[in-house]
Amino acid sequence: MGRSGSTLIERLLGELPGFSSVGETVHLWRRGLVEDERCGCGRPFSECGFWTDVGKEAFGGWSRLDAGRVARLKGGVDRTRFLPLLLNGAYEGPLASRCERYTELYHRLYSAVSLVSGARVVVDASKHASLAACLRRRYGARMRLLHVVRDPRAVAHAWAKRVARPDASPGSGEPEMARYSAGRAAAQWMAQNACLDALARRGTPTLRVRYEDFVADPGGEFARISEFAGYTGDPPDMAEGRVELSEGHAVSGNPMRFTTGRIGVRADHGWREAMPSWRRHLVAAATTPLRGRYGY
Repeated sequence: MGRSGSTLIERLLGELPGFSSVGETVHLWRRGLVEDERCGCGRPFSECGFWTDVGKEAFGGWSRLDAGRVARLKGGVDRTRFLPLLLNGAYEGPLASRCERYTELYHRLYSAVSLVSGARVVVDASKHASLAACLRRRYGARMRLLHVVRDPRAVAHAWAKRVARPDASPGSGEPEMARYSAGRAAAQWMAQNACLDALARRGTPTLRVRYEDFVADPGGEFARISEFAGYTGDPPDMAEGRVELSEGHAVSGNPMRFTTGRIGVRADHGWREAMPSWRRHLVAAATTPLRGRYGY
């Protein structure tokens, strides 16, 4: 689920030779094509050379793609409400047909990213369990799922903060990142993590990483992550908990995608003092069925 510290892990994976990190492509169809928001390189989507080349390779140019039609197709399959059928349903019928057409867009997109970047592994940081369920139908075990979890109280606290979106285009209507109430954050934490667990039980190669473990030992945890992702070289040096980030082309996601240079990896436990006790107790109670599973 978002606000779990996954953006840093995604960026680090993108630094590995043969890997290309593209941000949260689930939002590309609206925030990139329609609203022309800024890429991680700082340029508007329409002016980014990387994404221009990807569009040409995938679709003959982004102008050839009907963004409204894509949005309607997405709404007809990539929704939490369809997860039971996506996980358990037959591979025939209207939903299966929509899933086939929807994942064909992603297949063309990922193939183009691979061609343009020269990467053999594409890292998509999209947080929708429903998208993962769709892609599982197309890729099977070729898709590897990195399941990042964080204490739900910390996640709920992060979702309550006001955070500006520096990538938002004028008039987009989203100058700030979305905010959730404590109850909604707890419900989403339960639903998304339960669905990702269900994908793992159905054979999707999955590695679970706790945010708290990663910030405590970034070098050791990232070595485990990179090996799972198929990297056979030496992981980047994280001496003294510091890493180097180069300019990337993440199409959507946390504002940290604009960060470059040497940064420190440190824990954020501010929620323990700043989060009102009633909100902390509410989230703890609502997430009791799964918290123990992840060691919280």
